[in-house]
Amino acid sequence: QVQVAESGGGSVQAGGSLTLSCAASVSWSTFFINAMGWYRQAPGKQRELVAQIDKAGTTAYPDSVKDRFTISIDNAKNIGYLQMNGLEPEDTAVYYCNADIWVHHGSSGIDQFDSWGQGTRVTVSS
Repeated sequence: QVQVAESGGGSVQAGGSLTLSCAASVSWSTFFINAMGWYRQAPGKQRELVAQIDKAGTTAYPDSVKDRFTISIDNAKNIGYLQMNGLEPEDTAVYYCNADIWVHHGSSGIDQFDSWGQGTRVTVSS
């Protein structure tokens, strides 16, 4: 079973900070996170990408969160993070982690999985 699980959501006042975590797990083999994205969905709005990172560590952010959000991966622990600073009421949403997980198969094979978490809610009050 391939799973990712988010944690770290909560309620903060505008200007505050939160760090979200995304823990990946695979029940039958060793694995690594090849890439990860954080998305959010506010009530009545479409899900949008807010941060992404690849295995080389290259990151990308939309203008709405650039310079406020930072995505990272701890490859030793297979946990991804989204550090959010300067939070604004407009950041209120459910945040989802999406991970591209490569699972070792046999002596040299790789199986690729795309996995979504259940989401963690972030509420920012003014």
